[in-house]
Amino acid sequence: MRSSVSFDLRPKLLHTRVMAISLDPVLLEVLACPAEHHAPLTAGAPGDPEAQALTCTECGRVFPIRDGIPVLLLDDAVLPGAVPPGDHPAAGSGESPRG
Repeated sequence: MRSSVSFDLRPKLLHTRVMAISLDPVLLEVLACPAEHHAPLTAGAPGDPEAQALTCTECGRVFPIRDGIPVLLLDDAVLPGAVPPGDHPAAGSGESPRG
């Protein structure tokens, strides 16, 4: 007996808002912040919805997406209000950030 259920195996793109990343909506639904609260993630970064990143809806950590793969490591996440590496005003100037 054959089932009449069919599956669309083509990749689906997530376009809930303007963004540069494209993830399968089912994948985005199951991905969660690796911190103890395991909150959902949203595409983009605060202030930059097109960023190659996912942002935790609870703690605000921003996780990078590298080569299309979300990197959900707490050590690689940028905390809310933190300056990402390389973006510090004193970076590359040879000066200490403390002055």
